[in-house]
Amino acid sequence: MKSQTSYIFLAPGFEEIEAMATVDAMRRAGMNVVEVAVSDSKNVKGATGQSVVADSLLADVDVSGADWIIIPGGQPGADNLHASAALNHIICRHHERGGKIASICAGPAVVLAPTGILAGKRATCYPGLGNMIDAAGGTYVAERVVADGNVITSEGPGTTLDFAGAIIAESLGRQKADETLQSMLAAGQK
Repeated sequence: MKSQTSYIFLAPGFEEIEAMATVDAMRRAGMNVVEVAVSDSKNVKGATGQSVVADSLLADVDVSGADWIIIPGGQPGADNLHASAALNHIICRHHERGGKIASICAGPAVVLAPTGILAGKRATCYPGLGNMIDAAGGTYVAERVVADGNVITSEGPGTTLDFAGAIIAESLGRQKADETLQSMLAAGQK
């Protein structure tokens, strides 16, 4: 099963581990992932001050045929993603088409919940933000990774490889996900 292109969105203040380790694992599995800067420059500074040069700017991508839309957390990264009307439109349109969406840390609560796409779904996020999922009609659960329909959510930096593994498993099968994480010596992989 060949995967399509997935898009991960990076705004100033994004959580570097969540974004970069997810991209790394997906690319190791053979998935095509485009890093998209939600700013006026491809050079995006993360929450801990690390700068990343994204592949593209938000204004320059057509995500209509996307495999995954991926939203990392981090602060103020999640707030900056939420502030983008263009990104909120992309998330809603992708969800309406039945597209797959993955988000981690503050992303599910701060970015996804306000769009309404978590209504009726189980989801997780960074501990302490779950009330935002509940308030949006979803059900917050304190688990490392939660998959509900076409949405995968995860808790934070320490759960990133589990998160990436869930995305890979959904696209390419559990065996490919396990092989990829094992090759990375990810904890918990046999």
